[in-house]
Amino acid sequence: MDLDIIDLDPKNNLGFKLMANQAAQTTQTNRDQIEDILFKQGLLTSDQLSAIKLESINSGQPIDKILVQHNLVPLDKLTQAKAQLLNVPFIKLEGKAISADILNLIPEPAARRYQIIPFDRREDELMVAMVDPLDIQIIQFIEKRSGFRVKPFLALGDDILKAIRDQYAQNLTSEVTSALREVEEVKPEEVQEQGPEMIREAPVSNIINQLLEYAVKTRASDIHIEPQDDRTRVRYRIDGILQEKILLPKGVHEALISRVKILAVLKIDEKRLPQDGRFTFNYGSNEVDLRISTVPTVFGEKVVMRLLPKSSAAPSLFELGLRGTSLRNLEAQLLRTHGIILICGPTGSGKTTTLYSILTKVSTTKVNVVTIEDPVEYQIPGVNQVQVNPQVGLTFASALRSFLRQDPNIIMVGEIRDTETADLAIQAALTGHQVFSTVHTNSAAGAPPRLLDMGVEPFLLTSSLYAAVGQRVVRKICPKCRVEFVAIPEVVENIKTVLGKLLPQSAVNGSLKLFKGKGCNFCATTGYLGRIGIFESLIVTDAIAKLILEHASSSIIEKEAIASGMITMKQDGYLKVLEGITTLEEVLRVAQD
Repeated sequence: MDLDIIDLDPKNNLGFKLMANQAAQTTQTNRDQIEDILFKQGLLTSDQLSAIKLESINSGQPIDKILVQHNLVPLDKLTQAKAQLLNVPFIKLEGKAISADILNLIPEPAARRYQIIPFDRREDELMVAMVDPLDIQIIQFIEKRSGFRVKPFLALGDDILKAIRDQYAQNLTSEVTSALREVEEVKPEEVQEQGPEMIREAPVSNIINQLLEYAVKTRASDIHIEPQDDRTRVRYRIDGILQEKILLPKGVHEALISRVKILAVLKIDEKRLPQDGRFTFNYGSNEVDLRISTVPTVFGEKVVMRLLPKSSAAPSLFELGLRGTSLRNLEAQLLRTHGIILICGPTGSGKTTTLYSILTKVSTTKVNVVTIEDPVEYQIPGVNQVQVNPQVGLTFASALRSFLRQDPNIIMVGEIRDTETADLAIQAALTGHQVFSTVHTNSAAGAPPRLLDMGVEPFLLTSSLYAAVGQRVVRKICPKCRVEFVAIPEVVENIKTVLGKLLPQSAVNGSLKLFKGKGCNFCATTGYLGRIGIFESLIVTDAIAKLILEHASSSIIEKEAIASGMITMKQDGYLKVLEGITTLEEVLRVAQD
């Protein structure tokens, strides 16, 4: 609808009276009082207040323009003060997911042209973020277009434009919008009656495609489709952090889940038990394997899709983030032809990726490499990879027994979970095989006590365990918006305490300069882009072997390892902070004691 031909008859405008009253109150005198609000909030000093009033009188410019020119007040604080002056609420849209049925009420071209975006709805009231909440013509346009009474909110222009770009352009394309209209009426019983063909042909497949395409474009590792009381939430795990991106009408949830189940060859009518499956998705030149897991919740079935790109090769150990002493220690142990090397860390710390990098490095035509994994996430050329299948009796332990009859040189066990697997891995290492595996411990020093707790004999462990590598993953600072700043004294003191003798000579004297990301379009305003590992490599020396025989705790083993020259994960992280690779907050988030 063209705003130039809108009828401004108050009878035809549901919000006309409200806006007219607000407009009448917003006189030049009131607008100039914005500086008094900022002064009362402590954002302006009395000297600044006098100076800007004088400049406004001399130049004839409004106060808010002078404040922006001199950068005296942050733009969001200034906008909040404007909202208070205009008697309208202020809204921050960053990180806010908007339901598709609400976005459908205003076309994207109109939202972009007039810098408006609807973000919520309550009964007959539509909440709309605007740069000018007193624009009566736009208010009337929205009300006629949507059929709802508009409640305007003031928001930053850049905030609105970013929300439009994220919500319309990236998340909900025109195909998804049209598909939503068609599938909202699809009922679960219709899916059961008409069978899989009905779902394959339904527009709901477009929604699933859009969700997957967005995941590939944003480098997401997981997609969560979660039913809630009144809607369905879609979240993406990007660089290790879950981000809420889309809210869909609850009416399409059953159709979405059924579509995913058909793709993963799962039972559509089984909603009481968890199910697992997988399928492949192609997007341009990208081929992605998806692992699917469904679980029943109180509001319906939840689906998690893990994305495993086929085309991505395993990174080198240096690319993972292994540096200096940690890298040299690990590479020295890889030259051995027998013994166990363990990768340690909690779920999601990148252990499997490190194992794949190691296998890529040691796998040649001269050695026979076999793996048992749950599941096989990446296919490595020249490596014999086996996936566990408990339903037919193929477990880590049973596979290990078979491997020993396959003339292996190198064996990779996805995870040591129980006593039987631990004993078999130890026996394989003692009989001349090189074994790589993972254990769920918080540090490298926690690996020996964990295996002892599983019932492994101490003398066998000291004879077979050569190294344990502890790791975490941290987000890297976005290179496009990285800025430098001077660290405050408390932070400087903390860095010096943690690093000790490892502190670079250039940082010993004077102030420390650190880095952070401001946030830009390239990194979706997060300030981070990509991830890197922080590591610690514990080598089992004679002193540590003695401690293992004495059943020493992980803290005692760690002290001995540090005395022998081990750099801890936290220290490795702090060194990467000084290099400008990551931030102190990220290191403390994953490696705080």
